[in-house]
Amino acid sequence: MLRVRVIPCLDVADGRVVKGTRFVDLVDEGDPPELAAVYAAEGADEIVYLDIAATPRRRGTLLDVVHRTASRVFVPLTVGGGVRTVREMRDVLRAGADKVSFNTAAVLDPSLVRRCARRFGSQATVVAIDARRRVPAAGVRTDGGAAADPPAWEVVIRGGREPVVLDAVEWAGEAVAMGAGELLVTSMDRDGTGSGFDVELLRAITSRVTVPVIASGGAAGPADFVAAVRDGGAAAVLAASIFHRRIHSIAAVKAAMAAAGIPVRPVPEAAR
Repeated sequence: MLRVRVIPCLDVADGRVVKGTRFVDLVDEGDPPELAAVYAAEGADEIVYLDIAATPRRRGTLLDVVHRTASRVFVPLTVGGGVRTVREMRDVLRAGADKVSFNTAAVLDPSLVRRCARRFGSQATVVAIDARRRVPAAGVRTDGGAAADPPAWEVVIRGGREPVVLDAVEWAGEAVAMGAGELLVTSMDRDGTGSGFDVELLRAITSRVTVPVIASGGAAGPADFVAAVRDGGAAAVLAASIFHRRIHSIAAVKAAMAAAGIPVRPVPEAAR
């Protein structure tokens, strides 16, 4: 069985790491290269860098920050935000990223995923899905009682600002068919709330696709990481706040996962 990855996320705006709740009320959390280096030394399996201001402001990813971050860490680096063309993906990879994540651009032009996967490989092409649970409509049973519709999630783009008429689970399957080698699934309802990963959302998507799914949004403690893998089927688990604010360490998360029988890469002795 492949080892499950533990991934700190660097949400970056104006060259600084920030974190909020449900994509708003952002608070400065530090310098991207510095934080990335700390996490790599503490046993992070990868780093995800998301330029959350790039798409709303209609600019490209800050390549200088990507380069400075990549030069400080020696674990895989995934970069997303503001990449809209094959050429821009090339520029981000040249700046030091190992993988590039697409969200808004992929929704607006799904063929971009296919073109990038053909040029750089599916292993370097990640589709990020920001999903928000739809309010269930009440149905009517034959016995006259009320029955809720099964859970469903809509896709939201432009940094959590714009919902689109697109089912998140259906989009996950389409993105993989286009060539995405990995999906980064964020529950907007849970993001920054500390209420745990949306295991129902994860299971709905992991049962639909064959590529690795990264769970994101809502982690409060080690038990949430275990649930995302054991119950949600995630191949990797991502968090920001609990690591940035030193609420839990990567070592503590991995220890809990290992105790639950989930295979993880050992943390360096010096980081324990």
